[in-house]
Amino acid sequence: MDELDRLTEPGRDLLRRVDDLLSSAGAPEVHRIWPLLRRLRALPGEAFGAFTELRPEPLATAGHAVRQLIREYDDACAQLADPGDWSGAGASAFADVRSALVAHLDEGPESLVGRLESTGGYADALADWIDRSRLALARTLAEALGSAEAVTVVAVTGAGGDGSADGAGRAAGAAAAEIGARILATLSVAYDGAERLLREWGPSLAESAYRPPAPAPNRFGLTTRIGR
Repeated sequence: MDELDRLTEPGRDLLRRVDDLLSSAGAPEVHRIWPLLRRLRALPGEAFGAFTELRPEPLATAGHAVRQLIREYDDACAQLADPGDWSGAGASAFADVRSALVAHLDEGPESLVGRLESTGGYADALADWIDRSRLALARTLAEALGSAEAVTVVAVTGAGGDGSADGAGRAAGAAAAEIGARILATLSVAYDGAERLLREWGPSLAESAYRPPAPAPNRFGLTTRIGR
């Protein structure tokens, strides 16, 4: 359980009230919440609820599991590195294919092993992003829960009101908009971080293409020897 888990229940309650007020009373015509609503396309409570479902543990586990596969590729490369007890035209032709397979498996960042390492690194980076983003959201939520705006929101909605009365409605709508803007701004920064990670890691996560050896001219009448 992290800091956000401890605040999730009261946070959901406050942001449910915020969503209700924004839907009924609306927000001030000129307010920073409007571009945030357009960008995230969700009310604060909805966006908060969706984000709290993100957990770092599955991604950290996935990164570890991906790296465990590298050992199997190393074993395959070791077997391919053994030329076997044969020689001649067939052995030479197979040696070219074997070299291409080894390169495809484990030579450089574009090999299968390179892609596995990148995938594991990307999973770790996402897990770290979730950790940092959850902490930032917990801090923003803690400030919102203790704010004067939260008092206004709870006072207006606590008696079964919906904030639609003129005076109270405008005050409650402004308070809800301020809380919502804080939450959405934090989530917007978090999603910027996710997009930045995808741009940074995207090239190293592309499909690894196998490059076969250049075709050799057919040579007939040559001998292939197996064993000594």
